[in-house]
Amino acid sequence: MGDLEIRAAVAEDIPAIVGMLADDPLGARRESPDDLAPYLSALKRISADPNQRLVVAVREGRVVGTLQLTIVPGLSRRGATRSIIEGVRVHADERGSGLGTRFIEWAIEESRRENCRLVQLTSDSTRTGAHRFYERLGFEASHVGFKLQL
Repeated sequence: MGDLEIRAAVAEDIPAIVGMLADDPLGARRESPDDLAPYLSALKRISADPNQRLVVAVREGRVVGTLQLTIVPGLSRRGATRSIIEGVRVHADERGSGLGTRFIEWAIEESRRENCRLVQLTSDSTRTGAHRFYERLGFEASHVGFKLQL
């Protein structure tokens, strides 16, 4: 798989991250790679929050993946802390290379280091390939998710 670094995202990574977020039919409708200001503002908020990790995977100096991991303390499950994996993207050139698996395994290990008892994620109902991927990694489609646009 070659040398791969997983590290915190920085402002210089935003164009590559937004490019990956916009590189599919769903993302193309909701992302704006031509205006990076809101993404840079979001990065500042994320970076200031100790329960957030926006990371990138870098190979040979190029950003090839991204994900956000959120640590959520809670009362349910006997006061268990959980983590939420969001915004997982792998550059088109890297799909099928094992990067996605390595990335999710990193998020699971980071969650263990934070003493999380549960890792959860959502995936758009149309992303059936992603559903198979997560199931292969041991995730179960145990809930139905709901969203309300504000």
